[in-house]
Formats: sequence, structure tokens, C-alpha cells
Amino acid sequence: MAYTDLRDWINALHQAGELKRITTEVSPDLEMAEIADRAAKMGRGTEKAGGPALLFENVKGYPGARVLMNQFGSANRMRLALETDSLDTIADRIRVLLKPETPIGFMDKLKMLPKLAEVGAFFPKMVAAKDAPCKQVILKGADVDLTRLPVLKTWPHDGGPFITLPCVLTRDPKSGKRNVGMYRMQVYDSNTTGMHWQRQKVAAEHMRDRLRAASVDKAAAVDLMALTAGGTAAAPSLETIPQVTLGKIRNQRMEVAVAIGTDPATTFSAIVPAPPDVEEYIIAGFLRQKPVELVKAETVDLDVPANAEYVLEGYVELGELRTEGPFGDHTGFYTMQDDYPVFHVTCITHRRDPVYAATIVGKPPMEDAWMGKAVERIFLPLMQLTLPEIRDVNLPPAGVFHNLMIVSIRKSYAGHARKVMNGIWSMGQAMFTKCIIVVDEDCDVHDIPEVVLRTTNNIDPERDIQFTLGPVDSLDHASRLPNFGSKMGIDATRKWAAEGFNRPWPPMLKMDPGVKSKVDAIWKRLGIE
Repeated sequence: MAYTDLRDWINALHQAGELKRITTEVSPDLEMAEIADRAAKMGRGTEKAGGPALLFENVKGYPGARVLMNQFGSANRMRLALETDSLDTIADRIRVLLKPETPIGFMDKLKMLPKLAEVGAFFPKMVAAKDAPCKQVILKGADVDLTRLPVLKTWPHDGGPFITLPCVLTRDPKSGKRNVGMYRMQVYDSNTTGMHWQRQKVAAEHMRDRLRAASVDKAAAVDLMALTAGGTAAAPSLETIPQVTLGKIRNQRMEVAVAIGTDPATTFSAIVPAPPDVEEYIIAGFLRQKPVELVKAETVDLDVPANAEYVLEGYVELGELRTEGPFGDHTGFYTMQDDYPVFHVTCITHRRDPVYAATIVGKPPMEDAWMGKAVERIFLPLMQLTLPEIRDVNLPPAGVFHNLMIVSIRKSYAGHARKVMNGIWSMGQAMFTKCIIVVDEDCDVHDIPEVVLRTTNNIDPERDIQFTLGPVDSLDHASRLPNFGSKMGIDATRKWAAEGFNRPWPPMLKMDPGVKSKVDAIWKRLGIE
């Protein structure tokens, strides 16, 4: 049975022995982050890695407030959040949807009906405002005050407190498709925040579409698009944009809503690499096997999760930028200051006695490591739909997901590994992958020592390392330019004569199966363990 809301999820964590309630007074200024960081690193390298989920019930400066952290911070809690015994089971469900058996006769077609009905059950359901817990308290005008929320500052040199686990809701101005993304938000004052949607993100594209439609000067619009959604030193400055263009654009707004504290499947759906035509609400419904309940927002034309703890409503003014950051990021380094759009909050709705949901990112392993591994397992079938030769992938948490991908393939022809590298670099958010290592299908990509052994033994560096230029993640502080730099692919597969390798390739060491069976039979009697 799907979790209805965050409170249902908290109860499940408690029942499973996965929740620690903290009644000692703790400040949201660095102290909560330090506690969550230590918890996330508990049991490192063991099956119990990740520590417990944390519910802070005595928040300094915020009487009555509660803050949930580390809710996804272990392999067991990720499975519990998505209500499955194995993430690979969800991947198998996706495979059935992606490649259903073609019905031949009438009876086969009838057998397909339950699958079609299942898909239909994923679509979100609209509810009336009176039935939406997120509208139990409605604050508008002078009552809007973000400083009443227990927003965390997580690292000493952060530019201020940041909302770190928001579901940011926008709408495609052309198709009307709803989008849910997760972008950090620096709280500037009582009613404004930064909106850190990087230029390659869907919400940033929604804003660029509005800029294209609003600008009377197409060249100026191009310059504005280079600036907005993550300006850079290499981009033109606002001073170079004609004032008449800025004036027209700044009179136009893009509606935005932000849900904080949703059920786990909805929160998780905000980070998944959804196919372009699939709404995250549908993905959440698929994961929870029950439709997400939505309600119309109070002041913007957007549909928001009806059971959210908080909903922030407002707008981003086209052409308006403000300095955001620094921010201690999941790379283990600070992301430095940059210019980003400004979110103006015009309405806050929330449940009575709301629970604020937050996370901390930093040097892995942390909570986001487990979320990223879940994305890796669940969406492997989507990669295989485009590149069916892929057998498995591993995005090691220490590689912060966009810096290293290890891929095993069924090699079929000369240059196959390089074809896979280029295919990955052309695939959605995978285009940011800085380093790709391709190994043969008999290599376990999750066995890092085995991968290192294969890579260091199987490559001639000059021959087998490929470099290319292209877009890189905005958080990459080492790239030659912001958002643009080089990427590396390593072909660690066995080399073929068709690839110009004319020496004999040695077999790997492997013990005789009969000897292994004999030793297995006497192993316990040897008393070695």
C-alpha cells in the first residue's frame, strides 16, 4: 500500500526501526547538518551503512517545528521508500512496459488489458481544495515569511540557509506538460529565494522558451538565455542587453510552485532522469502503484501535491538575476557564487504542525548516494533501450555520479566500446559523465578492485583512452570553462585483431572447477575461518 504522505512514511520508518527521534535542542545553523553527516557515514562499508533517519523535534529558534533528515540514507530505506524488496524488481517492471509482448490473437490482446489498466492507474488524480491537507493553513501578502521555516545552513561558507529537498513545479509553455525538478534554493529574505536550475535542466528550458516568446530583440534574447539559468563570467552582462528588451521581458513572469515534504516516491521522482514526454507525477504513480493526488494552487496555475507539508507559490521574473552561493555541494567542494533567477514567494500553504524535509550534501557517502544508486538500478532499462549491448552500469558514489560511469557490454565488433561511450554522452543527463570505463560483460562493474585490475591491465593508454569536448556539469569546478570542457572514455575491453591487436591475449586466471568443489567440501573442517 502506497504511502499517502510524509507522515505515513515517517510512521513506516518508526515501525521498521529506521527512525531516530532527537529531542535534544539542535540548531538548523550547521548543527543539524553535522549530525546528519555523521549519521550518513555510520557503518561505512558494511550492510548497515547509512545510519538512521533523523527526526529533529526540538529545533532551536523554531518552537514546535520538526525536521526530517536522512530519510533515504541507506540501501534498506531506499527499498522501503519505494516499497520493494529489490530495486531490480522495479527495473523489471519497467522492462515489461518498455517491451511488451506483441499480441498475436484475440486472447493475447485480452491478456494485455490488465497491463494497460495498470499504466492508466499511474496518472495523477485531482482533488478538491477542501480535501487537500496542504491547504490547512494559507498565508498570503504580508503573512508570507520564509524565515518562519526551519531552513538549514549546512556548511560554514554557504551563502545562507538553503532549501535542499524541494520539488520545484513548472509547466512547459508549449506543451503544457508538468515538470517536477529538484533545485536548491537559497533563502534571501522573507519572500525571495534563489532558483538554482542549471541551464541544462528542464525548468531552465521552460524559462528560455518564455524568453524567446517575450523578446523583441532576438539577438538580445540569445544573450539573455546565455545569462539566465546559471550565468557565467563568459556570458554577456546585463549592461549589454538593450533596455527596451529588458523592460519588456521584466514585465513577464513564469509561475513556479515548490512542494516540501511529500511522500517518498514523489520526492524521489523529482531527481529521476525522466524521458522528455513523461511527467514525474506519472513516474511517482508508477513507483508507488497508486496515483499522486494533486490540487490546484491558490495563486498560480499549477497542480501541486495535495498531501505536501508545505507549498510555496510565486513566480520568477524573466531577465532578473541575483548572486547565489557559495554552497557546499555533493562533489565535496563548494560551488562558488554565480547569478541565477530569483523566486518571489506570494503565497505559502501548509499543513497544521508541518514537518520540514531537508537533506545535506557533501563528501560521499551521504543520503544522495543511496538515491543515486536507486536511479542507477531503476533506469538501467532505459539505457538498454537505446544501447541494448549494455549489460550493467555502476555510478560509484565517490565519483558523485556525473564524474564516473563503469559500463559492461557484450562486445560484438571492433570499436564497440567507443560506440557505447558516444552513445552515453548523447543520452540526456548522461551527457555530463566526465569519465566512462567500458569493460567486457564478464566483469562485475560493482567489484571496484576487479574493474581496476581489468582497466590497468587491459589498456594501452595512448591507444585506448579517448577524449572529447562537450557540455559538462555546472558543478564541475575543474573544467576549462563553466559548463563546457573535456570528457574521457577508457576502452578496457579485450582487444581484437580487427582493432589492430595482433598479439595473443592471455586468459585470466581461473581455478579448475573440480578442485574448487573438493575444497568447498572440506573447507569448514580446515578451521581457517
